[in-house]
Amino acid sequence: MTSRTGFSVATLNLDHVVKLHHSEPFRTAYGQQTHVSADGRPIVWLSYCAGRNVELVTGSDLVEPMMRLCAEMSVPIALLGSTNAVLETVAKTVTKRYPGLTIATTIAPPMGFDPDAAQADTLLGDLARSGARVCFLALGAPKQEILAARGLKACPQMGFLSVGASLDFIAGTQTRAPRIVRAVGMEWAWRLLCNPRRLAARYGACLLILPRLLARALHTRRTNAHRDPVKHSGPS
Repeated sequence: MTSRTGFSVATLNLDHVVKLHHSEPFRTAYGQQTHVSADGRPIVWLSYCAGRNVELVTGSDLVEPMMRLCAEMSVPIALLGSTNAVLETVAKTVTKRYPGLTIATTIAPPMGFDPDAAQADTLLGDLARSGARVCFLALGAPKQEILAARGLKACPQMGFLSVGASLDFIAGTQTRAPRIVRAVGMEWAWRLLCNPRRLAARYGACLLILPRLLARALHTRRTNAHRDPVKHSGPS
């Protein structure tokens, strides 16, 4: 942030992987992100099966540490997405929680907002003029990642974090799984039980793609082992 270089953070989960298989615009937008974290235990486990150790860093785990850092560094932020009521509650909560934090603007796009349409240019123009340096996007996938990719071009000195339902967690309009549930990798089950009608089909698609992803991960591990047998043979 001190270098005034823009960035964008996407948080990869199985739902995103499913969407990446079916949406070219989403794949393009993901390819333009500067950082991608593992937002779910399955991504961590699949990475391990592929021979790579990655750390679980969810969007919700990023939000408040980033806000704390922005407060300490006097970096103004923007809240974009959800509803006006949620954003107002979040703004009041986090400015009280992190003294010195400046909310440059809050923007709740209208229902049916299209990040590829002309209205997105207007929104990004308002965002650039607000003076914000970091923008928290709570539009859900793929809208937030597509808008972040456009934002990198329109606002090259701004950082974008795609954080999904994280602002609703802060506002209390949605409840995140308890810490112990998250620790054992069952946050997905908690969310499914809380909202089965909305999430059943989504999680069903995630389960269907898992065997293919596991096979690909194991193939990657074997391929890399053949390329560098010394590195993968373990201690002698």
